[in-house]
Amino acid sequence: MIINLYIARRFLLLFVQIAAGFFALFVMIDMIDELRRFSNPGISLSEAALLASLNVPATIYRIFPLIATLAAIALFLGLSRSQELVVVRTAGRSGLSFLMAPAVMALVIGAFGVGVLDPLVAATAHRYDTLSSGHARGGSVLSISDAGLWLRQGTASGQTVIEAKRANLDGTVLYDVTFLSFGPDGTPEQRIEAAQAHLVPGFWSLDQAHQWQLTDANPQRGVQSLASGATLPTDLTRDRIHDSFGTPSAISFWDLPAYIAGLERAGFSARSHVVWYQIELAHPLLLAAMVLIAAGFTMRHARLAKTGALVLFALLAGFGVFFLRNFGQVLGENGQIPVILAAWSPPVAALLLALGFLLHLEDG
Repeated sequence: MIINLYIARRFLLLFVQIAAGFFALFVMIDMIDELRRFSNPGISLSEAALLASLNVPATIYRIFPLIATLAAIALFLGLSRSQELVVVRTAGRSGLSFLMAPAVMALVIGAFGVGVLDPLVAATAHRYDTLSSGHARGGSVLSISDAGLWLRQGTASGQTVIEAKRANLDGTVLYDVTFLSFGPDGTPEQRIEAAQAHLVPGFWSLDQAHQWQLTDANPQRGVQSLASGATLPTDLTRDRIHDSFGTPSAISFWDLPAYIAGLERAGFSARSHVVWYQIELAHPLLLAAMVLIAAGFTMRHARLAKTGALVLFALLAGFGVFFLRNFGQVLGENGQIPVILAAWSPPVAALLLALGFLLHLEDG
């Protein structure tokens, strides 16, 4: 038990040190990108550092599997050089039982990352979008709620808020839609309700629409029926609406089920969010598989030859599994393979292959 705690604590320390090193490196790189990105409006060095500190956590969380591989390589190489592996084997402990401590610690790190770090990363990503939108035009124009979906558009005459009960898959056709227009001073000026609104370049084409002038003393008395095909200017495009969904990783793990239900209720496809949710559930298993893969190449005596080549093979294997996970995610989001297969097959396959390799080395 004492040995297991010692190994687990050592692996955790290496994992934190490597993650901190990557964080510092990525912050410096991202600061340069932020200064270049907002060079026109101009931001201070402290503002660039704040934006980088908010943007980098999402990147660090995405490379957790690679950090786990590096931490496992460093752990087993250190144990080999200090002869601690020899002592443990001499005490009668098998290699597989010795691997339980770092593998379980990887599972704990993965579960902690999904349950705690993922919501924090989502919060920092949201804060980053809010602050960066203050330095540049743009930002999200779409929001999903229980009542339907909301859009925001701006024209030279003011802002318009759009509420619709549902939409087609790409957001270019809205059903049971309401347009509420505001003047430059922020006062409501016009309300339009339509059965359908079709997005065409530069306009919304309205069907079965009615218009109220909110500037009148009695707007209900002046309601007008608009002809079929009446248009309303807009600066929205299909790509801009689609981009407003954001990445699934920018949504907290605990909020994903409700967000997925809201997307499906509004008529949008939530497949990418479902795939990401399943990938998050499989995340702890992937970290444990990375540890076992690294162990298969580096849990050897330090005086054995080709240590550098074995470390390289461990890194390549880790990158291969990481690429396979991302490739499966793309296939799952495109609907080419089932969601469960896309999310769970890479970590399960990596775990089984690593266990088979370790059994061959130990008993082979």
